[in-house]
Amino acid sequence: MSALAPLTEAERQKYMAITEENLEFLWRRYNKVNRWVIADMVRRSAYRYPDKPALISGDRVLTYSRLEADTNRVANALLDLGIKKYDRVAILARNTIHHVLTWLGTAKAGGIYLAVNYLLRGKEISFCINHSESKVFIVEDTLYDLVRDVLSDMSGVRVLIWSGQGQGKNAPENFLDFEEWYSRYPAEEPDTLLRIEDPVQMTYTSGTETLPKGVILTNQSLLSQYVGTIVDGEYTSDDINVNAMPIFHCAQRDVFLNPIFMIGGTNILLPQPNPAEILAAIEKYRATMFFAAPTVWIALLRHPDLERYDLSSLAKGYYGASIMPVEVLKELQQRFPNCRRFYNYYGQTELSPYHTILKPAFQLSKPGSAGCGGLNMETRIEDENHTPITAPGVPGEICGRGPHVMLMYFKEPDKTEEALAHGWFHSGDIGVLDEDNFITVVDRKKDMVKTGGENVSSREVEEVIYRHPAVSEVAVIGLPHEKWVEAVTAVVVLKSGCTATEEEIIALCREHLAPFKVPKGVLFIDQLPKTPSGKILKRDLRLIYRDYFQK
Repeated sequence: MSALAPLTEAERQKYMAITEENLEFLWRRYNKVNRWVIADMVRRSAYRYPDKPALISGDRVLTYSRLEADTNRVANALLDLGIKKYDRVAILARNTIHHVLTWLGTAKAGGIYLAVNYLLRGKEISFCINHSESKVFIVEDTLYDLVRDVLSDMSGVRVLIWSGQGQGKNAPENFLDFEEWYSRYPAEEPDTLLRIEDPVQMTYTSGTETLPKGVILTNQSLLSQYVGTIVDGEYTSDDINVNAMPIFHCAQRDVFLNPIFMIGGTNILLPQPNPAEILAAIEKYRATMFFAAPTVWIALLRHPDLERYDLSSLAKGYYGASIMPVEVLKELQQRFPNCRRFYNYYGQTELSPYHTILKPAFQLSKPGSAGCGGLNMETRIEDENHTPITAPGVPGEICGRGPHVMLMYFKEPDKTEEALAHGWFHSGDIGVLDEDNFITVVDRKKDMVKTGGENVSSREVEEVIYRHPAVSEVAVIGLPHEKWVEAVTAVVVLKSGCTATEEEIIALCREHLAPFKVPKGVLFIDQLPKTPSGKILKRDLRLIYRDYFQK
């Protein structure tokens, strides 16, 4: 970086009074010296641990010093393409080194990173690209068919870049090759003016019920969240973290991958949450921590070769996306010998994303709870008039405030106003407090089954059904019914080699639930539809089986 120009006499006067104008001058002049931004995160870890493995993907190992250098190359390459402050850089890719470099390089260039959900198709993807006004679009070779026919619809995209890290395929015409493109640029940090208030990331909500919304997150929201995860989740620089859930999703990326970079640990990238590959990676790299949705943890428990792997290094287990069934949690603590510490993160994309955490000491004493607000967050339950609910057991909407909260929904002023009304972020989740101010998520508003004039929490019914020894997974939904309007319905996946009947499931529910909560029907299927983050797509189930009670 070049030396500062000598101060003029007028500039010297700016040190004599504290005003907005003078502060603006000082912030700009000393930006490189005192800023706190994502762009500097890896550099600081490289200062402490230059030769330590930062990122491992297949047979490639990037030390912290190499990761910093390659990230700078990507940033300089983006700037040379004409990327300006706050321009969007989109990527459609799995868990690859190119994906990580795109995220960190975009932050260094001053752009806004957008990872596209690879479960979307065609026009769904072009919607995200066009709505976000992305200028650069990076596509992994294995995912090219998802966008091949809609690239011509993306009129705002100036540059297409090809990532061959999926299957090593050659770039098609009109694409730059990622490796050739970035590797010729210098490894020196670009001279960009960056601030903690700057937007740095754009994530589209999963859209399990409606069209996705573009959530804008800043350096402040993400960094404060990273610090919270490190403290609340008890991460250390000695941690080795396996990233198997997709990093296009904020949970894996911003609750685990990036905080581990911040603290100076080692990140292992897996292309997908394949149970055998996860178990092998934990054994090979002596991983100390692992995060997955409860559905993936269940798949690990059901893997036929689980007992063959040496999993003794795993000391900390994390879950989110949904609450871990109590019976599954007990089994996990039995089957993973040294993983005695489990943590439940609860949150939303709009909160960067974690909001509350249930720590290990309370996993069994407060089963099903989402815990309390994280280090930098406050939490409360509101009624329909936005009045705080303080009495235990009274349901209301879960709300939060703190530096994690998003800047806005892009191009959605009314939805932003609604979400941030009355000084709190409104989650759309229904929860209750206990006597210790711990929150239990009762249900999403949209997942409450309204049957015969009564509200039924699908979560409550699911917990009971998980007690059946043959049940691997279950989703409870409401389906149209002539008498009940909506009928409580259980969609069940059985453990391999196990059997159960509809009568058994209903009898179990009758034993533990009020009559109106007992399922009117039970369906047995091979696999539940899910998002890449492991959330069960109840919307799809409601659509597939909407005529079940009409037959």
